[in-house]
Amino acid sequence: MTRTDRLDVPRPDAQLHFGVFFQGVNHWTVWSDLASGSQIDPASFRRVAQSAERGLFDAFFLGEGLRLREVDGRIHELDVAGRPDAITQLAALAAVTSRIGLVSTSNTTFNEPADLARRLSGLDLLSEGRAGWNVVTTDNAWTGANFRRGGYLDHADRYRRAEEFLTAARALWDGWADEAIAHSRTAASWSAPGAVGQVRFKSSQFDLDVAPTLPRSPQGHPVIFQAGDSADGRDFAARNADVIFSRHGDDLDDALAFADDLRARLRTAGRPADDLRILPGTEIIIGATEAEAQEKKRHLRFQQVTPATALSIAGLLWNIDLSDRDADGPLPKEDPVVEENDGSFGARRIVDPRTVVASWREQAEANGWSLRDTVIHLGPQRGHVGTPAGLADKFAHWVRHGAVDGFNVTPYLIPDGLDDIVDLLVPELQERGVYRTAYTGTTLREHLGLRAPRTRRAPAA
Repeated sequence: MTRTDRLDVPRPDAQLHFGVFFQGVNHWTVWSDLASGSQIDPASFRRVAQSAERGLFDAFFLGEGLRLREVDGRIHELDVAGRPDAITQLAALAAVTSRIGLVSTSNTTFNEPADLARRLSGLDLLSEGRAGWNVVTTDNAWTGANFRRGGYLDHADRYRRAEEFLTAARALWDGWADEAIAHSRTAASWSAPGAVGQVRFKSSQFDLDVAPTLPRSPQGHPVIFQAGDSADGRDFAARNADVIFSRHGDDLDDALAFADDLRARLRTAGRPADDLRILPGTEIIIGATEAEAQEKKRHLRFQQVTPATALSIAGLLWNIDLSDRDADGPLPKEDPVVEENDGSFGARRIVDPRTVVASWREQAEANGWSLRDTVIHLGPQRGHVGTPAGLADKFAHWVRHGAVDGFNVTPYLIPDGLDDIVDLLVPELQERGVYRTAYTGTTLREHLGLRAPRTRRAPAA
């Protein structure tokens, strides 16, 4: 009997949480479909955020793209691209939504604590406690070329900077006393004497002497999100984050292993094992029947992985330019070039390309696949496919057995890609008692069922 076959359910009252991820540069969002709208029109952002709020989602997330992707010095033209500044865009969305959380992806490598903490605090106040910060780092010169410093941090140093950055930001958010602002016009002064503290913070990366300019919002601090999957990234999340994104949301055993690992790291960091929400990113494809859902997936994959995209993905694996090849022909006969790539195209480095290529060749030959077929079947995989009832049963099982706390959904169509989830899947989840039927709080922290910010809690016993 496996762990999830047991009759006892570890978390029988667990509730599923949904966020929506409006991505940065990517090929998963199908821009060529007749139903696709603009990726940069304010109406598209508004439509997605309001659909998610109608579906009682916890949060609307913006990905960050500080630089358009390039290959060999040329702008890569195949992907969806373009993004207003995240905090500016989310501040605009705060005015046309009332409950959904608003999460900015903002980089600690190329920002400074006093400036970013103030901007995030402003979003938190304007939204009345709905702001979140997805803390990301960057170490590549490809992005760093936008900045005078360049890509100057190695992997370990970028997390050191991120932790110092976050510590400084929290000190700034705590700079105003709880009762700093007078509640009566008869008070002697607008703020209590000494209510605004001077923050002096010095570390290996920063040397600050700042008087914070804003009080805290109703939720105390913006909610902290983090997406690192390395050992350093997981430890950083265990020490600092309220929510973690992950790639571990497609296979149940893999998701359980990731969740167990994170909870062990939380305990090592001196935090309760339930102090961090796990929301892997995923795609959800819904059909009236299982056969219809699978056919919808097949059609979608051929839209997402165009011939040119297939050649680009395979080119990253082989580490050679395949743009002049036939995507509907066989795999390249050449062996892959084994050398570290420079982060072009924003791709993860492939540790052992020879082994991957050998596996691709074996399976392509056995199945009669073209290069494009092979990329579709064996390239990056993601998502859940099924009927509303089947998916609701599946997700209820996952959350009640502790594999996830929910999902961060990446719609494959903008702006209407959430409609099937909101109209068909959410009612099935509600019927099973695993999804809220109304917002019960007003802040993002309340939606996620999180404790107070760590610096605002009473000391542990």
